[in-house]
Amino acid sequence: MNRLSIEEFKQADKLPLIVVLDDVRSLYNVGSVFRTCDAFRVEAIYLCGITATPPSNEIHKTALGAEDSVDWKYFKTAEEAVHDLHQNGYFVYSVEQAEGSTKLNDVGWRMENLRPSKFAIVLGNEVKGVHQSVIDLSDGCLEIPQFGTKHSMNVAVTAGIVIWEFAKHCI
Repeated sequence: MNRLSIEEFKQADKLPLIVVLDDVRSLYNVGSVFRTCDAFRVEAIYLCGITATPPSNEIHKTALGAEDSVDWKYFKTAEEAVHDLHQNGYFVYSVEQAEGSTKLNDVGWRMENLRPSKFAIVLGNEVKGVHQSVIDLSDGCLEIPQFGTKHSMNVAVTAGIVIWEFAKHCI
């Protein structure tokens, strides 16, 4: 199936994307995000605030070992992570429904017109979303168009959708 070893994964080219988890409380969601990041060879995950860090049996249950392949770093707050990203030349999007947000299906043309070409996405708490202070520090907001009666999605599902959209434009 052409699976990479962990060593090969570490050496392989990565999608120029960092995923930031802002106070994500479910360890299973964290594990799922690790697994998705492994699938698309995302550069790294930044775990912030109350977001759990490996090692953890609950994270491993859904990550299936991706917590060992995907680089990760812990920050006390997502604000600190965003400052770090900006200092390192990343364009930071918060994934949140907000006034003036960019619809996810429109992000491709925006990516092509932005420099630098390194990106980060911030995903928020399952109930409260991304902290407003983090949104204020971000370079923009992304919103997934939704057409049903609900106007929110599970954070791990959201991560998969947004990471895929970035991958389509970068691979």
